[in-house]
Amino acid sequence: MSILRRVFPTFAQSVCNPIVSYLNKVKYTAKMSKKTALLLIAEGSEEMEAVITTDVLRRVGIDVTVAGLTENPCVKCSRDVKICVDAKLSDAVNQKYDVVILPGGLNGSKAFANSSEVGKLLQQQEQENRLIAAICAAPTALKIHGIAKGKKITSYPAMKDQLTDYYKYLEDKVVIDGNLITSRGPATAFDFSLAIAEKLIDKQTADDAAKAMLYKN
Repeated sequence: MSILRRVFPTFAQSVCNPIVSYLNKVKYTAKMSKKTALLLIAEGSEEMEAVITTDVLRRVGIDVTVAGLTENPCVKCSRDVKICVDAKLSDAVNQKYDVVILPGGLNGSKAFANSSEVGKLLQQQEQENRLIAAICAAPTALKIHGIAKGKKITSYPAMKDQLTDYYKYLEDKVVIDGNLITSRGPATAFDFSLAIAEKLIDKQTADDAAKAMLYKN
């Protein structure tokens, strides 16, 4: 950036300064916020939703732990992308998190729904008034575990009929109702992630991250 400032001073001021400012703020935010997230992943989870959410939240200084449901160190997702986890869920649940996140993917969401350990985690998170976030097909797992009955939610469109008897269903890209954030699918993963960032930190931090990623909603 120092070379840019010497050769193209006007360009450097308009482009580099906002980036430097953003990076400095992220360092400060990470130090001050100490927010934590647990993102669950299972065989058949939607990789775009898992990776984008993890990436965006880490950009704003949130400490994200990616936890798998099984002993396998790497998980094969819905499009055969393999993601290596940070921890097993059985180990990760020994601490509390500001948000628990469920990416979608049909088979991954079924695995969440069938896991008593996931159910216990979500129920405890809800009882302690901490944030839960689910995207795509994952809200169906929330229903199975009795989470947030009667709240406003959204999901992947094909899941709508499974949810309308338990929730107030909306078709917005992201729906926030108290400590519940839901979203629709892979294309809304950025909106979903930024909504979590705004909820846990603040709107300015989320807006700065979106700008630095060249994201426009």
